[in-house]
Amino acid sequence: MSQTDIDALKLLASKYVWWKSPEEAVSMPERVIAQVMNIGDYSDVQAMAGQLGDDKLREVLANAEAGQFSARSWAYWHYRLGLAAAGRVPEMPQRHFS
Repeated sequence: MSQTDIDALKLLASKYVWWKSPEEAVSMPERVIAQVMNIGDYSDVQAMAGQLGDDKLREVLANAEAGQFSARSWAYWHYRLGLAAAGRVPEMPQRHFS
């Protein structure tokens, strides 16, 4: 990820990962990206997608952890990124307790 990408994520982190400093949040950029994908407003999501590209968003979605996405966001992003046909969204990640 370029420094420009990191700087853009710091701005988003200050808004969407409010419980950490932006510097701390971007140490795990995929979590910031997932948080914006899940709860970001339209303009922030569009700006981030334009900055990072759909391939990065696909990567974040493919490696999502349980609880990072709501069911609505999970379905939206699978459709938006061309990862699912209508009615064929994969199951969301789930926690497993042993």
